[in-house]
Amino acid sequence: MFTGIIEATGKLTELTQNQGDLTVRVSSPNLDMGDVQLGDSIATNGVCLTVVEKFSDGFRADVSNETLKLTQFAQYKLGQTVNLEKALQPISRLGGHLVSGHIDGIATVVAITPNARATEYWLEAPSELMKYIPYKGSVAIDGISLTVNEIKDCQFKLTIVPHTAQETTIAEFKVGSKINLEVDQIARYLERLVLGAQEPAQSSTLTMNLLANAGFIK
Repeated sequence: MFTGIIEATGKLTELTQNQGDLTVRVSSPNLDMGDVQLGDSIATNGVCLTVVEKFSDGFRADVSNETLKLTQFAQYKLGQTVNLEKALQPISRLGGHLVSGHIDGIATVVAITPNARATEYWLEAPSELMKYIPYKGSVAIDGISLTVNEIKDCQFKLTIVPHTAQETTIAEFKVGSKINLEVDQIARYLERLVLGAQEPAQSSTLTMNLLANAGFIK
């Protein structure tokens, strides 16, 4: 598990085809690798990757075809800047929200507007994921924990303060950029708990009335 609070950025310094899938090397002089062991997880642009080789300034990881299919990794180039976060420890502060590192879909940046010292980003998400993105709820965008400040149809707005822009890759986003999106996992688990095996989550009929009848809300 992760928190969506980015510890450092890094760059993809190797992208190697390896027996049908991909091996990547991530280099980051600012990520403390001192407590990282082989087999540990590091969220890389929001994608949970397993460390298979460790270096003083980064790590190497394998990227499966399933990950290539569901994330933006297949589009990344050498030198790509990525957000990095080591796995959550029991004594860590939960500064963002619980993030699994399992990408739900791809969001597209559709508008970028300055607002005082902050910047507002409008993103469009797949329609089937919007039911998990509530007003003032949390999402992870390329691994960054952010608050949803407005919703309009299949679009949602994020307000980015200067510190977040400086410490992550958000400043590189442009209109048309494709971004890894992870919705709030609590919403997914709650849906499954209420509906059980009635129907697949992607065709959910979860409603406020259903939640109330199940005793989750009053």
